[in-house]
Amino acid sequence: MDNSSSGSLVCVGVGITLGSHISPLARSHIEGAQVVFTGVSDAVVEMWLQQMNPDVRSLQPFYGEGIPRMETYRRMVEAMLAEVRLGKKVCGAFYGHPGVFAWAPHRAIAQARLEGFAAHMEPGISSEDCLYADLGIDPGQVGCQHYEASQFMNYRRQVDTSAWLVLWQVGVAGDSAQARFATGPAYLELLVEVLERHYGPEHEVILYQAATLPIQVPRMDRLRLADLPQAATGMGDTLVIAPARPLDPDPQMRARLAALGSLQ
Repeated sequence: MDNSSSGSLVCVGVGITLGSHISPLARSHIEGAQVVFTGVSDAVVEMWLQQMNPDVRSLQPFYGEGIPRMETYRRMVEAMLAEVRLGKKVCGAFYGHPGVFAWAPHRAIAQARLEGFAAHMEPGISSEDCLYADLGIDPGQVGCQHYEASQFMNYRRQVDTSAWLVLWQVGVAGDSAQARFATGPAYLELLVEVLERHYGPEHEVILYQAATLPIQVPRMDRLRLADLPQAATGMGDTLVIAPARPLDPDPQMRARLAALGSLQ
């Protein structure tokens, strides 16, 4: 039997703060699915999802200390696709935005489409959205650069210190094998070494983590860059670094733009 006409996959974001960020469209996909897979790690969030659908299956058991995260993600993809291939209407419900720092939803959708199934993604409120709101940052003011912390350490990036710098998953910075839930001070010291190529040790940084429950407050700890290795960090923490210098004007380009304006 060809199930390609009946099986389908949609990956939705439930937002960051429980119950506050989910869109009506994401909720409708969760309620209308035959099977819901969830990538959230909070039992309270899982129970909340179970109120919307009786068949909610956690993807968390695929994680394990020492198991490369890429292997975990592949198993998640296969678990979702196995139900799609049976002709079921499947929904994957993930924290925040399902396409932001989430390999499995992207891969699952791509594979489902390759196999002839209908598959798409619905956006959600991400940690980045919460970060802008909580810290009062407008990325359009001076610009904002975003990197995954380990990638930032392993590759030479061109850092613009006149813009904001945001490093994600700083609590596992340096874990190139992607098999740990935390690294530690020695790894953060190396991260500081990389950052000190661009910023002084006294430069202020912010450790940020969005609130996942309405009763919580976001983490917004301000400290010196030099003190980062001693700070307690986890996978959910983000490092936010303010600009260290003003924007550098380009007089020649300004003159050319002014000349164009005068001709109109």
